[in-house]
Amino acid sequence: MQPSAKIRYFDAPAPSAANQPAPKPAKHSEFLRTGRIYRARSTWSPEERRYLTHEEVAERTGQVLQAAAEKSHERINGFHRSIQFPKIIFHRTLDERPHLGYCHVTAARTLLARLPVSWSFYIANFSGQIGEDTFFERISPANGRMYFAVALTGEPGKLQINRSIRKNGVLFQTSDPKEAVKNVLMLGTSSEELREKIKKL
Repeated sequence: MQPSAKIRYFDAPAPSAANQPAPKPAKHSEFLRTGRIYRARSTWSPEERRYLTHEEVAERTGQVLQAAAEKSHERINGFHRSIQFPKIIFHRTLDERPHLGYCHVTAARTLLARLPVSWSFYIANFSGQIGEDTFFERISPANGRMYFAVALTGEPGKLQINRSIRKNGVLFQTSDPKEAVKNVLMLGTSSEELREKIKKL
């Protein structure tokens, strides 16, 4: 995308008593009194528009993502004291669309088909697919949030998607936050008793 094609964002001031337009006079009484037809001025002036930099938009997006991650981690760890996940929260925004981004909530290891697998849980404020070649494909901001977990391989700091599990490494993907919590909890326990409780959530 060329720099000239970048999305522009602006911040409109919050309405206040000082910014409110004067009460609109009754048209007929105003005409009889002054002989003039009342024409309302615009309630918004172009001078009030303040464009945000992509850095400012990314910062605001990050704050929302961090709050969502904090809330999700709290819900997950609040289910049962035997299922506790580390709090590993960080976020990224998309370069040319900083109003879109995703955050990492937690990471753990589990047994899949009796093999130990490392994975991470994420939340994105858009819908899309985890690609086989790129992390995100077919990005659409229209459908709210996306919750997903991917299998990982490699050393800390050099982790990459483990595509030996599935072609895209995805363990689950949903737009339902309740379903996401259930999936994370299922990955976090090997107790059949707890699994049955989680299924009933």
